[in-house]
Amino acid sequence: MTPSTADHPQMSVEDFEQLARHAPEGVKLEFIKGKLKVKPMPEQLHRAIVMWLLRQCMQQRPELDLYPEMDLRVETYRQGRAYADGVLAPVEHFVGHDGMWANPEGVLMAVEVTSYDSDTHARDRVEKRAAYAEASIPVYLLIDRDDNTLTVFSEPENGTYRQHPTYKYGDTVALPTPVDITLATEKLKDYAH
Repeated sequence: MTPSTADHPQMSVEDFEQLARHAPEGVKLEFIKGKLKVKPMPEQLHRAIVMWLLRQCMQQRPELDLYPEMDLRVETYRQGRAYADGVLAPVEHFVGHDGMWANPEGVLMAVEVTSYDSDTHARDRVEKRAAYAEASIPVYLLIDRDDNTLTVFSEPENGTYRQHPTYKYGDTVALPTPVDITLATEKLKDYAH
């Protein structure tokens, strides 16, 4: 049996979108590198981290919104579909856009907060990082709850991010241009397991 890849997907993008539209409430589906993925629903600490980030973004850059739980068209030629924990873009950027899956053009940053499940390594640390880079999203912020770190991926080029410094909870993290937000991450220690 041939494994699913972007060149040999499990299904067409159109079939995936049809399936995603009819998924039961509480089930979030993604389609990355030709594979159907089920994204776990966030638990309370996961949501608290997203809200912490949302407050910092609003305070420092009120002309931007951090859209929680955003559906994006990603990867080369927009053949992937990712459900981002957060997307930073100008206020009302997505107003008037039709459809469930938003075009990533104009998105300044994608955010993922790892979940405590067996697929988080492949999904958040590998596949989504590549998908967001291929979509030319300038910054990808990965908040990794397994090791209490933040990794700031930036400078996408040829489907990869050239820069990717990692910081511990408690560090001051300067998100690069075009985001230009400085995160005081001491509060994340309260959300650590």
